[in-house]
Amino acid sequence: MQGRSASRFVAGHSARLLENGAEFFPALRAAIEAAEREILLETYILKRDEGGEPIISALLAAARRGVAVYMLVDGFGSRHLESAQIEAWRQAGLRVYLYRPYRFLHWNRLQLRRLHRKLAVVDGRVAFVGGINLQSDYDAPNQAVPRLDYAVRVEGPLVAAIRAVMRRLWRAINWARLGALGRDPPVHLPMPRVAGPLAALFLWRDNLRHRYSIERAYLDAILSARDEVLIANAYFVPGRRFRRALKAAAMSGVRVRLLLQGRVDHIVEYLASRALYGDLLAAGVEIHEYRAALLHAKVAVVDSRWCTVGSSNIDPFSLLAAREAKSAFDDPDFAAQLKRRLEAQIAAYARAVNPDHWRRRAWHRRLLAWLAYGVVRHLVGLSGYWGFDASRRRRR
Repeated sequence: MQGRSASRFVAGHSARLLENGAEFFPALRAAIEAAEREILLETYILKRDEGGEPIISALLAAARRGVAVYMLVDGFGSRHLESAQIEAWRQAGLRVYLYRPYRFLHWNRLQLRRLHRKLAVVDGRVAFVGGINLQSDYDAPNQAVPRLDYAVRVEGPLVAAIRAVMRRLWRAINWARLGALGRDPPVHLPMPRVAGPLAALFLWRDNLRHRYSIERAYLDAILSARDEVLIANAYFVPGRRFRRALKAAAMSGVRVRLLLQGRVDHIVEYLASRALYGDLLAAGVEIHEYRAALLHAKVAVVDSRWCTVGSSNIDPFSLLAAREAKSAFDDPDFAAQLKRRLEAQIAAYARAVNPDHWRRRAWHRRLLAWLAYGVVRHLVGLSGYWGFDASRRRRR
């Protein structure tokens, strides 16, 4: 794909698309059970249920056979974990740390800057990048279909870059804690070999040098689109530049489709997202709301060639505050596979938003949506980012 980020893609990868926990958890567990030297894992939510418990058991077994296991778990997303349980895991050999533990009575703006990445690297050879947390896919009783989400299993040169980013964060936390996480002996692993034909790119967001890398990659792809843009995103509250790019693409003849949350999860973000529908629909953007279960996907396909899978929502919390990670691929076959899966979900479980019906919404519904949008803007300001649309800053 011709775009400003295209030159950063690296060839030599194989990748397997994983839909929901039914495909992700067995693949991750198999990699952990085959580990010989090192496992790095990061997640936002870890629950001791049918999703998370088998992974914890596999990690504990790996530690018992001498594998160095490093695990970072977000302190807000996994605030239900008890200190005694974390300590028991440490005693069993896991190097586990709760990232920025949530303390309601000691709130500060850093509490909004979460570890939202879902990453794993095993023996420096295979990596997992996606949006799937370590929890069950089923949120409610009698839920007929699982929460919709995606991850990828990657082999190839990019695995070294993912491992380096994960180890850098672990070392930074250990340094800030004055070595409280324990001694971190180096694990020297061979560089990953060429594993296939795919061209891949690893994108991550932090609050230092890589603040805008994910948003810029999205914008580069959208602004370069010739035929289509298909985005599935759970929490969709983009800034002005992102919205302008989508509208410009639609008005230039590109088919722009959005698969968004149709069920209420976080009420404020749900309403704030709907405040933006009218402007997008008027420009020709198609909006479909996923109704079967909660939508948790953060994926996109552009021109049936460029695609991305990862943890970052298109909202200010992900794009301006959290630590996020995404994989991108420049490959027509892999992109076509993701597109087919998304289109199957749209056909089976989504409802298109009718522009005419949307314009005739009751005034109090429009008011609630814009009030929620204002709350989101205010919360972003509390995190220390008063400029809601960071992408307006001049690129360097």
